[in-house]
Amino acid sequence: MPVGNITRGTTNPNRLRRVDRWICAWPGLRTAENPLVVDLGYGASAVTTVELRERLLRVRPDVEMLGFEIDPARVTSARADLTRWGMADAHPPIRFELGGFEIPVPRGRSPIVIRAFNVLRQYDESQVVPAWNAMLAMVAPGGVLVEGTCDEIGRVSTWIALTPARGGSQSVGGNVGGPQSLTISLRLDGLENPSIAAERLPKALIHHNVPGDPVHALMNDLDRGWAVHAGLGSFGATQRWVATVESLKTAGWPVLAGRTRWKLGEITIAWGALGRV
Repeated sequence: MPVGNITRGTTNPNRLRRVDRWICAWPGLRTAENPLVVDLGYGASAVTTVELRERLLRVRPDVEMLGFEIDPARVTSARADLTRWGMADAHPPIRFELGGFEIPVPRGRSPIVIRAFNVLRQYDESQVVPAWNAMLAMVAPGGVLVEGTCDEIGRVSTWIALTPARGGSQSVGGNVGGPQSLTISLRLDGLENPSIAAERLPKALIHHNVPGDPVHALMNDLDRGWAVHAGLGSFGATQRWVATVESLKTAGWPVLAGRTRWKLGEITIAWGALGRV
């Protein structure tokens, strides 16, 4: 039986554009042989899985896509979507199957990317690490599990990048496997405060936005930097955001990536700074 619980399944076209853009830049995806990408818990419509594949094709025309849902009705519906969109043939570009956190990929295959978005949000926090471990056990070396959440139209998005352990350990933290970073990605035009991301933090973090916790400090520092650099708004929200991220880096936050990513409304923080497992 598939491992997990049926989620609400709500989705919208273009909702996951921010995380998809990040996935397309993952180094392991670009170098993998015969890359397999899994979309776990795509919901009541296949649209975001199809969109992910279209974006991946720009960097890996040979990518193979597998979508898994724990609800048999959603699998049937997704297959019908492919037929309706003229994408169902003897060799469909995407296959939809029944499956959960166990990720039942064909024997001998390991996904280079697993996207699990808006899935764990509906679980208890105590269930997060076991779910991570189950999924990470299936990720290929050099691959990544991207677990996160976003608002209904994709203007506010956050995700955790997790990598498989080295040396055979399948538990979070073993041989430095597990969560590596938190990324916050925001639509900058019209943004009042970056801490709006607190409402959409992944399940592992959302309940820790309280005074004294590093997550709370991160939200406060983002808002403070955004306010301090308000004057740069006359040059555009992007300039204001880049200055905000620079100020966090100067203050000692382990900010990863560089200006190319920051200009997209992203900030990525090394996981160790957040005080979690």
